[in-house]
Amino acid sequence: MKSWKLAAVLAAAALATACGGKPGAVDGERIAAAAPGEWLSYGRTYDEQRFSPLDKVNTGNVAQLGLAWSYQFDTDRGQEATPIMADGVLYTTTAWSKVYAFDAKTGALKWAFDPKVAGEKAFDACCDVVNRGVALWKGRIYVGALDGRLIALDAATGEKVWEVQTTDTSRPYTITGAPRVIKDKVLIGNGGGEYGVRGYLSAYDAASGKLVWRFYTTPNPNGQPDNAASDKVMKEKGAATWFGQGWKESGGGGTVWDAMAYDPELDLLYAGVGNGSPWNHVKRSDGKGDNLFLSSILALKPDTGEYVWHYQTTPGETWDYTATQHIILADLTVAGAPRKVLMQAPKNGFFYVLDRANGELISAQPYVPITWAKGVDPATGRPIENPGVRYVDKPSLQVPAPFGAHNWHPMAFNPKEGLVYIPAQVVPFAYTPDHGYTYRPGAWNVGTDFLANALPTDKAVLAGLKAMIKGQLIAWDPVAQKARYTIDHPFFWNAGVLTTAGGLLFQGAAEGQFSAYDAASGKKLWSYETENGVIAAPMTYELDGEQYVAQMVGYGGAGALSAPFVLPDRPRLPGRLLVFKLGGKATIAPYPKPEKLDVDLTGVTSSGDAKRGFALFHQNCQVCHGPNATGTYLPDLRRSQMLTSAEAFKSVVIDGALAPRGMAGFSRFFDARGAEDLRAYLLTEARGAATAAVPPAKGGPPPKT
Repeated sequence: MKSWKLAAVLAAAALATACGGKPGAVDGERIAAAAPGEWLSYGRTYDEQRFSPLDKVNTGNVAQLGLAWSYQFDTDRGQEATPIMADGVLYTTTAWSKVYAFDAKTGALKWAFDPKVAGEKAFDACCDVVNRGVALWKGRIYVGALDGRLIALDAATGEKVWEVQTTDTSRPYTITGAPRVIKDKVLIGNGGGEYGVRGYLSAYDAASGKLVWRFYTTPNPNGQPDNAASDKVMKEKGAATWFGQGWKESGGGGTVWDAMAYDPELDLLYAGVGNGSPWNHVKRSDGKGDNLFLSSILALKPDTGEYVWHYQTTPGETWDYTATQHIILADLTVAGAPRKVLMQAPKNGFFYVLDRANGELISAQPYVPITWAKGVDPATGRPIENPGVRYVDKPSLQVPAPFGAHNWHPMAFNPKEGLVYIPAQVVPFAYTPDHGYTYRPGAWNVGTDFLANALPTDKAVLAGLKAMIKGQLIAWDPVAQKARYTIDHPFFWNAGVLTTAGGLLFQGAAEGQFSAYDAASGKKLWSYETENGVIAAPMTYELDGEQYVAQMVGYGGAGALSAPFVLPDRPRLPGRLLVFKLGGKATIAPYPKPEKLDVDLTGVTSSGDAKRGFALFHQNCQVCHGPNATGTYLPDLRRSQMLTSAEAFKSVVIDGALAPRGMAGFSRFFDARGAEDLRAYLLTEARGAATAAVPPAKGGPPPKT
């Protein structure tokens, strides 16, 4: 063990002893060298490996895992958080940015905090009202709320200490990611790139909430300096890579909505940057320029936000290929020499190994089948694009889709096996230029025509489409740059992972299981029926000589909203926290079977134009309610009682009668006539006429009802 690591372990032990087990007595040294039984940050330690040195649960006894305790939450949306555990207290978040603290041994609730996010804010969340977790630092808990607030809580009581609005509330910003704390600075980014915002990463003083520095990832649209940490590099490198006017209206995107890691020895913070706004490079930047720092990994000085280096995974990004996916730091032996590396499997389908000191490309290879590029040039680090992949004048069918070859779901690295475990997916998408695109404040501004991705009417074609879509858990050798083994999943939207020194690999499934595999071979060794789907990553900890494994349960997120036809009839069920140990005997009541609602449409008619309603639906509603209104996760519009009354439908769609429950009104985007056109289209779907009556995307919807 290196001397600094030994010193950190001793310091962490001394701090824990001195504080007498005071909840949240955590600092940087303790995070960097967490005791084996602790999980102190989102990825356990600053390197984000999600590898636990615990081995009391192992390949020989994992079959004896049983439920130790559980808790059912009051929200039925997607659950994406990784709990953290320190000093016998487990902290987690749920959808709607709520925070909970439990006795980690018994499951007794210590406190709960509700930031009371307004329901209509759900409209600004591209991918569900989720939250991925908290940060813990010197007796305080930090959480980013969906509405852009950063909130500090007393770790012992849950009482609010301070809060700060990190975003412009006039723009559709959100926060879904977990903060990190480095050197008394709370780091938080934001989301909203699909809607039209300008991305940045901020550092706030952990004690006071005062802004310390901010790094913008796209140029200032007015051409002036921001008086920010990014000014110098934006002037020298970034601004000249942007063209045209489209990005100036939308802000350019580049949101830092998830991945961060930190190397204490190099004193470098690493952050992943998101997609452009709009997606379409032609609409955003006249089809010219790399558009720094979109789809990039940034290395910054955490004290000041000063730029050190960047690596752009997808120059001139146009497919929503973000580089916000999980970043892992590790020491590898490459070509016989030790290398300090950074590893990422971003949306674009390439697995990158970089020198984390200077950003030099070590290697990059596709980890799933992709169509948009044939490789990465080792000399320049740039992808070698295939001809015709940019949808300038005509559609371009590509893999990956905007869901990515890997999305936010955390990977894990097992140094004993030398493997990175990737929750991957294979999904096609027809990228189609929106020739009529104009910027609409507050709406989806992607420059891509979603009408092209309406479902086909032919059952055989639809079955073939579904067969192309799959999820995988890939055990990836980052040195050899190839898979050792692959586990196929029936649904593409699979869950984050955990690996341990006990030779285990844990992962949940959208279909409703939580499983343990042999980390070396991929053989399934244990499984537990969760009923509700799982998308979050598990974690593990130790108390009083017993090892526990914790998993947040709750189906949701982008896959659940946008492609429910792949996993139909998945009901919304309350989220749960399940905690297991060897010999656990706890039980939990099964979920009550949700009532499947039907609506009587006898005699119901509409004066609307279903053809226009078809177009309005796929422009405004598809993302949340599924292509061709196939969505069942959010309220199934085909079974809504609102369809029976034009006035009731208008009250929701135009007037926002259900805004407190997350359904904002659309009066900004179309009028009452448009609402009736929508109702006319939905009536055709509600009557089960979709297969027979709705033509392919290049045709039109059925005649008006």
